[in-house]
Amino acid sequence: MSHKPDQSTNNVILILFEHWGELWNRVFEFVGGVTGLLFDVFCWLIKSIVLRQVRFSKAATVAEVVRIGVRSVGIVCLVCGCIGLILAFQMAPPLDTFGQTDKIANIVGVAVLRELGPLISAIVLTGFAGAAIAAELGTMVVGEEIEALEAQALNPIRFLAVPRVIATVLSLILLTIIGDVVAIGTAAIVSVEILEVPFALYKANTLQQVALPDFLTGLLKAAVFGVILASIACYNGFKVTGGAAGVGKATTDTVVQTVVSIVIADLLFTALFFQIGWN
Repeated sequence: MSHKPDQSTNNVILILFEHWGELWNRVFEFVGGVTGLLFDVFCWLIKSIVLRQVRFSKAATVAEVVRIGVRSVGIVCLVCGCIGLILAFQMAPPLDTFGQTDKIANIVGVAVLRELGPLISAIVLTGFAGAAIAAELGTMVVGEEIEALEAQALNPIRFLAVPRVIATVLSLILLTIIGDVVAIGTAAIVSVEILEVPFALYKANTLQQVALPDFLTGLLKAAVFGVILASIACYNGFKVTGGAAGVGKATTDTVVQTVVSIVIADLLFTALFFQIGWN
């Protein structure tokens, strides 16, 4: 006796396939849109280097560095400083069990320079500046300022996206360096003042453990995270529709998409560096 699947089962399977296809369609559309925007940005950068008449505005770039980077220094220092304190306090009990409390310096140095410095700085900058970029560009779209630029034969990518991408990358690299110093410094304060690790020993362990590749991998990650952050923010800002509600959706999408993309990129970097032995 044959058993045929009922109509409701077929409908459920069809709905699942539809949702799955819709999800991947949105993912490919997002990746393609961000990639296309980045391609346009790099094309304008190359043109600005080769062609004198296509120079981008240095004043606009400096203004974006101040708005994105300088104003984020305080919050990055606060968060990275707390991360250093947390690491020192959390690692003290298990290391003390083996009489290795001074090894906090080794762990903090590697963890901060390779991973936590660029990652925490990028996430903080995402909430502080990424959403602001998306909201600003989205408001310009709603106010038809982008159309006004295009009507005057001015390319929005050149005049709006390029300065923001450059400023975000430079800002995140510098913020990562500042965050590294603050996190390692606060961990040192806890280790020396509370856990009674001699400062000379803490310094010697740090210098012995960390090397130039640790610092360079962190800066490379920061640069890539900056490109990801700025490109996603600009993409969501340029594609705003639906007035004020669309601007709000763009800012929310920017934060969520950027954090997920940065974490995935960090995972890929870590796997790559592990495979090539740069660790």
